[in-house]
Amino acid sequence: MASKSMTQATFFVLTALADQPRHGYGILREVEDLSGGEVRLRVGTLYGVLDRLTADALIVLDREEVQQGRLRRYYRLTDDGMRALTAEAERMAAGASAAQQRIAEGRRAPERPVTPPATGLGLAGGLA
Repeated sequence: MASKSMTQATFFVLTALADQPRHGYGILREVEDLSGGEVRLRVGTLYGVLDRLTADALIVLDREEVQQGRLRRYYRLTDDGMRALTAEAERMAAGASAAQQRIAEGRRAPERPVTPPATGLGLAGGLA
């Protein structure tokens, strides 16, 4: 998974699990917090991501607990999951750094006037 970029949902789910195991609702809240409210996963989307990450061996089921009569499954990152998250964070940081450098260079560059290409046509569309 480290060879291609991750979806935003995958990135934030892995990030939510980087420091400790969490259950589904805890992951949803953490993703929203980590993204500053920009990413709000639906339950169906979350469990699809969790199933895929489990199949890819990036996360594993840590434990199950019964809370108020409901089963809570806690997930945690595997070593491969931590490596994939680290690689994606580094890829994103390199991209952001390149963008910041270009933005800074663009601010320093003098503006060049935009001139239309010569077409041989006059202002009214006729031949000049």
